[in-house]
Amino acid sequence: MASAALIGATGMVVCVLDVIRDFNRLILGQGSQILSHLCSSPPYTQITFLARRNHPAVFSHEEKVKAFIEADTSKWASQIKDLRPPPDIFFSAFATTRAAAGGFDKQYQVEHDLHLELAKAAKEAGIKVYVLISAQGANKQAMFGYPKMKGEIEEGIKAIGFDHTVIIRPGLIAGTREESRPAEAAIRKIAAAAGHVNAGLLKDFWAQDADEIGQAAVKAGLQALQGQAADKDWLIAGKDIVRLARTDLKE
Repeated sequence: MASAALIGATGMVVCVLDVIRDFNRLILGQGSQILSHLCSSPPYTQITFLARRNHPAVFSHEEKVKAFIEADTSKWASQIKDLRPPPDIFFSAFATTRAAAGGFDKQYQVEHDLHLELAKAAKEAGIKVYVLISAQGANKQAMFGYPKMKGEIEEGIKAIGFDHTVIIRPGLIAGTREESRPAEAAIRKIAAAAGHVNAGLLKDFWAQDADEIGQAAVKAGLQALQGQAADKDWLIAGKDIVRLARTDLKE
């Protein structure tokens, strides 16, 4: 049995709500199936989620989910530190875009600085396993701002020293999104077509369904807690996300 805490419970990879369009509401485009899979997974007996607004899953799983709704993100770290008993696993699936944040500097402040602040609070609370939804191409040595930022987030969280850090790097997130640039929408259609022809050969290595990313995160967290992670810092990407999503979850 395991308990979990989740940041990023109102977007595409936690139980799909509307796409978040402004800086005052965190975009969780890679987190919105996680909460639904936590709720439906018997090994997870207690779930805590922290957000600026409530989520429908809370009302349908009141016996299992405890919500902390706080509009001021500067208060989130203290709330995480005060969790008693501390959850076993911390899931982080929030992000924003440069346009929504109002520039890259503000995007960096939301994604990098808040991520590390909350990760440090989770470590101080006594949480053992940290699961981060990152992005394909993340690399702190990258020339471009976005992959460099993602790589710096990964390295910063690993340096905090959890018993296990799980990093999931999805490629293109396949599926329908309410907000998407035309080029992204076109690529998603290509991914969907490739999946219909032969997902294993033509799609899984570069595009993964949001539902499978959520499943993989939930299963990876539990495996890490049970000592079944491939390494202390476990990187899961591409086809490995899909492969893990399709394995049986053991209690």
